[in-house]
Amino acid sequence: MVTHFPFFLGMRVGTTIKPLCEYITSLGLPMRILARILEKRPYILGYDLEETVKPNVEALLSFGIRKEMLPLVIAQYPPILGLPLKTKLAAQQYFFNLKLQIDPDAFACAIEKLPQLVSLHQNIILKLVEFLRGRGISNEDVARMVVRCPQILLLRMELMKNSLYFFKSEMKRPISELLDYPEYFTYSLESRIKPRYMRVSTKGIRCSLDWFLNCSDQRFEERMRGDFIEGDAPGPSFTMGGKLQMPGSQLVSDDDNAESDDEIWWRIIPKIFRDVLLTASCTQVSSNFLCFLCQIPSSIALITKTDCKGLKYTY
Repeated sequence: MVTHFPFFLGMRVGTTIKPLCEYITSLGLPMRILARILEKRPYILGYDLEETVKPNVEALLSFGIRKEMLPLVIAQYPPILGLPLKTKLAAQQYFFNLKLQIDPDAFACAIEKLPQLVSLHQNIILKLVEFLRGRGISNEDVARMVVRCPQILLLRMELMKNSLYFFKSEMKRPISELLDYPEYFTYSLESRIKPRYMRVSTKGIRCSLDWFLNCSDQRFEERMRGDFIEGDAPGPSFTMGGKLQMPGSQLVSDDDNAESDDEIWWRIIPKIFRDVLLTASCTQVSSNFLCFLCQIPSSIALITKTDCKGLKYTY
């Protein structure tokens, strides 16, 4: 944390850090999860509580995000607390309604499942949407797929083409199954779709995409060894495995000068935090650091009190 965001050494624990952490946990996010978030993104401590964080939470609620979903939204995309969120939400909501015919309520559902949508470049979204429309899928069905599984908007075009080709040429299933289960595109063709489909087809089992894809390897093996095939049963909602990454190196944006979300923190946090290492004394910094370690759960801190005693400060 010190190397990634040294400015917190000069921040007051009682009036800045603690109120921010208490407010975020009051939204329903467990302290243990918040600690993990701060370990990876310590710059969140620099978000102004009154001027940035609280208005952003209010913006989420005003755009239809359910209060009980706020912890999940924050856990999935912590930088959402420091973005110029109201402007981004308004722009994306208008775009989704105009280009995808997705109404505000459905847009809110998509944001709950994938909050990164607020920062996703509109040209990237359009390319994926046009790809689906070009395969004979109606505008209404494309909108339904996006709302059900917005993660498809983050996928590479080539991977989607290969998965769709296999679906049509090898599996020979009706396109209606894709409309009901667009999560199909998020699975690896080589490591999951192909081998599992071969097992299912060899046994002569006729089942839905959800039945043989949306389960663990152990559960799949149990189903293959079973004497009977149970029907599709309600289970946990689909979640995309692994770390979500915004398209960047693989997909080229038309706006090369666009500001990245991870750079916005520098513009948003008060200037006093940027200059703190130049104005704070060694004693003040060391004292604040020890106080921070005492009041914030140990899982947040990457340096112990003992290690802190040996730190040298250079100005």
